[in-house]
Amino acid sequence: MPTRTRFAPSPTGALHVGGVRTALFSWLLARRDGGAFVLRIEDTDRQRSRPEWTREIMGAMQWLGLDWDEGPFFQTERTQLYLQAIDRLLASGDAYYCTCPPEDLDARRKAAIEAGRSPAYDRHCRPGVGPGPTPGVAGAVRFAIPLDGAIVIEDAVKGRVEFANADVEDFVIARADGTPTYNLCVAVDDADMAITDVIRGDDHLANTPKQVHIYRALGAPLPRFAHLPQVLGMDRARLSKRHAATAVTSYRDLGYYPDALVNFLARLGWSHGDQEIFTREELIAAFGLDHVGKSAGVFNPEKLDWLNAHYLKQRTPAELAADLRPFLEERGTAIPGDDAWLAKMAATLRERSKTLLELAESARSFLSDELVFDDKAVAKFLVAENEPVLRDLASRLRALPEWTLGGIEAAFAGTMATTGRKLGAVAQPVRVALTGGTVSPGIYEVLDVLGRDRSLARLDAALARIAGGTTSPRPAGA
Repeated sequence: MPTRTRFAPSPTGALHVGGVRTALFSWLLARRDGGAFVLRIEDTDRQRSRPEWTREIMGAMQWLGLDWDEGPFFQTERTQLYLQAIDRLLASGDAYYCTCPPEDLDARRKAAIEAGRSPAYDRHCRPGVGPGPTPGVAGAVRFAIPLDGAIVIEDAVKGRVEFANADVEDFVIARADGTPTYNLCVAVDDADMAITDVIRGDDHLANTPKQVHIYRALGAPLPRFAHLPQVLGMDRARLSKRHAATAVTSYRDLGYYPDALVNFLARLGWSHGDQEIFTREELIAAFGLDHVGKSAGVFNPEKLDWLNAHYLKQRTPAELAADLRPFLEERGTAIPGDDAWLAKMAATLRERSKTLLELAESARSFLSDELVFDDKAVAKFLVAENEPVLRDLASRLRALPEWTLGGIEAAFAGTMATTGRKLGAVAQPVRVALTGGTVSPGIYEVLDVLGRDRSLARLDAALARIAGGTTSPRPAGA
């Protein structure tokens, strides 16, 4: 049978990075085998499910490039299928009605705990075991777990796992109002959709014996199971917002590349030798559940930053400008130049940035002439002893026939020769005058990106500051 995997999120919140790792592994297995990847929305929790969360989940998957072949299917639209399965299980004796009032159930559970027994349902309404259901009273439907024996699965990650039937209670498959429950819906859906491989978090491992019993009772073939260890923070606690952003869309908004996040999540619990960076094609070709570790994956934000910086640096200047432009426009940032200028600016900042957000923030002095000055930098460098250096350089730059990197470098060489200063002693006061601080890309590149008019206006404003005048930029040549 061709490989068929599924991702089945509940639309009760944003798509979590742990959940999307499950989706990624399912997607990779289906793509590797030339099979199908199915998207199913488990929206039976009507109080908490929201259409906007469904849209957010699908948008996050599309951003990551995790395309699905079938779906999305919605469980709320498949109720008739579940009711038919419940009728079959009742008819075969694999399920029965339970009319125990909630208060009786609570009292019996409490008494069992006080007596040191299991608080599991005591099968009071199960035919042949207890008194049976009360005639004429509406009740829930419970699955009749075999009274002896065990369920054994060969999990692709956990290995051999055995569940004694004595440890599995007769669980509810339909509530008293007739609505089917999670384990029934999941098993019926996976059987109906011919899912061959169920990949999910190991927090679902306890549900596996219940679902296997439903499969068998309905005469459906069992899928292969793979239960993935949880994703933990650096302190080995379950990943939460105190460790890092947990919603996938947060990483999009922070300026991460989808390929970087996919690469990072793929290596979160799966290995392929010492290789760290993969193309999509390499991931698909190399992926296998046999190399998924049994230990929890640790979410290391620094590694994600390193990966994202790699993908950012692989972009051409034109590609980087295209990536950055909508990012800036969404934040209402005016761009004082065309695509070629933006590409030059982005390329100048690329080596110093790990994310598009970092790049945008470091571009502030290029994008706006309203500089924010560092007081300590001003006090140290925009001082009287540097006035002759700035004035000489401004004069040489103003006289350049063409504004080129070569011409800018020649102007600096002339100022250094005239003033007897080394490059650093010239560059730092110029850097503060042009950017407001002491950290920036190479000073020649800063001048080249700013252009003649904006550079000279800022140098003139710095000279005015030193002389005790205004810090507002003046037109070049004024």
